[in-house]
Amino acid sequence: MPVSIVVALFGALVGLILGLTGAGGAIIAVPLLVFGLQLGVAEAAPIALFAISISAAIGALRALKQGRVRYRAAGFIAFTGALASPGGIYIARQIPDAALSLLFAAVLAYIALSMFRRLGNHSEKAATASLPATPCQLDDFSGRLIWDARCARSLTLWGVAAGFLSGLLGVGGGFIIVPALQKATRLHMRSIVSTSLAVIALVSAAGTFSAALSGSMNWRIALPFAGGTVVAMLAAGTFAARFTGQGLQKGFAILAAVVATGMGIKAIAAVTGISS
Repeated sequence: MPVSIVVALFGALVGLILGLTGAGGAIIAVPLLVFGLQLGVAEAAPIALFAISISAAIGALRALKQGRVRYRAAGFIAFTGALASPGGIYIARQIPDAALSLLFAAVLAYIALSMFRRLGNHSEKAATASLPATPCQLDDFSGRLIWDARCARSLTLWGVAAGFLSGLLGVGGGFIIVPALQKATRLHMRSIVSTSLAVIALVSAAGTFSAALSGSMNWRIALPFAGGTVVAMLAAGTFAARFTGQGLQKGFAILAAVVATGMGIKAIAAVTGISS
């Protein structure tokens, strides 16, 4: 099978996950490129960011036309994330690859456990008369987020965390944004996914631009990979509505747990010398 077709299929898998969950694309994009095409992490990361930035931008624009993107929140989170990203990049250069892999696995494992815990309490919370207040409230008439000091502070902290981890781990940051918006707001899951796509597009575009300027982008791989990602992203939009918000959360939690386990095993094997 031609390499370009294999690359496009890998990209399609990333686009499917990105279209359904609004997160997780970069989590599997880099491992697919590293293990499937034998690329180095330094070469795989900009390719992943290029594909994710394009597909996320398309998905976000479509959702924006449907009124599902909270563009003020997306812009605010992306801006604060951009300020913190250089710090993550600097620290990543000081840490060995094995330590970064273990950190990556630990972050994903924590997110997966948190989401499973929330899913386990879903029915119990639904039965209660009231739910605890979130930092960002919705206006009863317009349905828009009420921007006050508490909301801005919460989104700033999550934006800084997403930007820092994006620079540190080389991912778009969606795996932080989706749980963050769930915790900070009462937005519907589809609105959270759409807003996450907008943040991913902005954060990943910055990384793609830097890689292109430095000449570290492998366009022979990047173009078919991005093409497969975009096609699958658009296809996923035609049946994403069949999945419930809880189902999407469960799927992402399982994905995060599987990738966390794989990354952890790989890092431990590298440290102990089990693998070459």
